[in-house]
Amino acid sequence: MTKTVVVYHSGYGHTVKQAEAVAKGAGAELIAIDAEGNISEAQWASLDAADAIIFGSPTYMGTVTWQFKKFADATSKAWFSQKWKDKIFGGFTNSATMNGDKHSTIHYFITLAMQHSGIWVGTGLMPSNTKAAQRNDINYVGSFAGAMMQTPSDASADEVVQGDLETARLYGERIAQVAGQCRQA
Repeated sequence: MTKTVVVYHSGYGHTVKQAEAVAKGAGAELIAIDAEGNISEAQWASLDAADAIIFGSPTYMGTVTWQFKKFADATSKAWFSQKWKDKIFGGFTNSATMNGDKHSTIHYFITLAMQHSGIWVGTGLMPSNTKAAQRNDINYVGSFAGAMMQTPSDASADEVVQGDLETARLYGERIAQVAGQCRQA
């Protein structure tokens, strides 16, 4: 059995919904980065013991939140000893606009995973990009690199699009499957 951990920051509650969906698909433990950018020592140990780590943050001003960045900088201890080498990685983000420069956030996660000598997993989901596509379809936002969600700036956390949450759940499922395959190899 593989161990997957979702470590994320959520500023207004929308991204926590996405984190929960990813974790549900992956059967993962959730670690919330607090408002000061911290996690506990026990949570660091959980990340060290994980087979797969999934990063999550809303996209603010074209990248991760400062809280996630503080967490990422603190991973330098794991980086120095290559504790996370060959772990499976993935990532997800949310922003208020359809584009919102979410890819910058996903690329930040990819770079962080590569710094840790990790193995990145994309969504494996085809985009919903036909004329018949509906906003609630799976991968309507159309990302291959990581799960993306779009929530209008005036929407509550309870108003996130169900298709985006299903995209996140399927992505979590895929990451856990890949981690399991790597563990068996």
